[in-house]
Amino acid sequence: MGRVQELPDDDTWITDHRRTIGARIRAERERQKLTQEQVILAGRIDRVTIWRVETGEDVKLSTLMKIARVLDVPLADLVR
Repeated sequence: MGRVQELPDDDTWITDHRRTIGARIRAERERQKLTQEQVILAGRIDRVTIWRVETGEDVKLSTLMKIARVLDVPLADLVR
């Protein structure tokens, strides 16, 4: 039987992971020489949402899926 991993006492690990995801998205966008505006238009997301994603705020999974598709990268690569 597998071992169950217990969560830490606080949720700072979640915030840290969201920031890492946001940094990966920003880095991939910049690597492709895309502006936030281009991702906003192609993904049909609003300006505040892309800012929230790239700064590690809490966002919907569907938003991450849209961004991954616009960037043409597997979602798993962004959230690993």
